[in-house]
Amino acid sequence: MSTAAKPALEPEPGTVANSEISLVSRTPGLSATPRLASVTPVPQIRPVPSEQPKKETSFQPRLPVITGEAHYRGSFPVNGIISGNLGATGSTMTVKQRPRHVAAAVPELDGELNFKDMLRVNGHIAGKVFSYKGTLIIDASARVDADIDVKVCVISGVVNGDVVAHERVELGSSAIINGNIATRAIKMKPGAVFHGDCRMLKSDNEDS
Repeated sequence: MSTAAKPALEPEPGTVANSEISLVSRTPGLSATPRLASVTPVPQIRPVPSEQPKKETSFQPRLPVITGEAHYRGSFPVNGIISGNLGATGSTMTVKQRPRHVAAAVPELDGELNFKDMLRVNGHIAGKVFSYKGTLIIDASARVDADIDVKVCVISGVVNGDVVAHERVELGSSAIINGNIATRAIKMKPGAVFHGDCRMLKSDNEDS
């Protein structure tokens, strides 16, 4: 008497017949309802480009505070770009300053200026200005808070200090002088303002 063989692939009672994976809760008191596991998609990671430092070279530089060749000893604030070489034997540097929208109380150069031939002041300087044989030109937009000792001084801006010009002084129509003047010759145009004393120097061919 033969008994029929049990199929090898017949599912056992209580097993899942399909290919889905089910999770059955075994916690007492909870329903044993099968739940499919949810998979959270992983967001794609994108590389963040590194920010390169920007070179601010697009601004329009303002007029140099001085024009000409001079020896300077002192300090000056920089709001712009400095380029060139600085060494013990010699240096060549270029300074490009951002424009000033309002007149600042801080001078662009604060120290001693010494020159030989001609020097033009276009901005705000302070300290001392000296030259044995040179001509100093102060622009109408310039301000000089310094004592001046030169051969010729042509002033169209503001000077707060004493002026010594061994040959002559010329005051333009927009000149404002708050200080004393000592010179051999003086020329003043209408509109110039002078607050101080004027002392005339003797010429070289006059007897002392």
